[in-house]
Amino acid sequence: MNVLALDTTLGACSAAVARGEPDAPDTTGAFELREREHAEAIIPMIEHVLTDAGIGYEDLDAIAVTTGPGSFTGVRVGIATARGLALALDLPLIGATSLEVMARKALEKINDAPDVLGVVVDARRGQVYMAVFDGSGSTRSVPEALTPERAVTRLPEGGHTVLVGGGAELVRQASADPKALQVVLPDLQPDAQMLARMAMTRTPEREPLRPLYLRPPDAKPQSGKAIPRRD
Repeated sequence: MNVLALDTTLGACSAAVARGEPDAPDTTGAFELREREHAEAIIPMIEHVLTDAGIGYEDLDAIAVTTGPGSFTGVRVGIATARGLALALDLPLIGATSLEVMARKALEKINDAPDVLGVVVDARRGQVYMAVFDGSGSTRSVPEALTPERAVTRLPEGGHTVLVGGGAELVRQASADPKALQVVLPDLQPDAQMLARMAMTRTPEREPLRPLYLRPPDAKPQSGKAIPRRD
């Protein structure tokens, strides 16, 4: 099985290929930190990892993509690219949230698995995107856009709690007991190599893949700037 995965949701752009057996796939990936212009980078990156993996588009069995949360433009770029490739190649799509991919990546890096893992991204405008997982990576609460104070209430009490991601410190500081929360991996980003591995054991989507937007886009049309219509 050969799976192409891509991520453009947050502060990085990545593409990867997983091939072989689902329980022990070989992966080839490319990863670059970037805040914008994901659209210009993702296709060359995809072609690069396919070449490195020694396969072509015709050898792929599925396309995987992160569905959000993240920047409005970044999420849209990833979903549109994955949909376009899947349509052109007649391949199934597999989706995963950016926070889920980050959780799996974090658990591989943390020596002692915590009882509770909070993946937190700074969403700006006084909010964070957060999802909560257990020590095996299973979801305990789905991604939400929350104030740091509200995010604290989503964390179960007791046990060893670790927060990861660029918004982790915001949540820790909002806690009534900051010392009870451990912050690690503040620079963590989603990575298509992890997504590719996850996708090897997942069932393709039955419904059309939809982006996970947790709030409206930051950019909005200016009011009062429209040219009056002439009838």
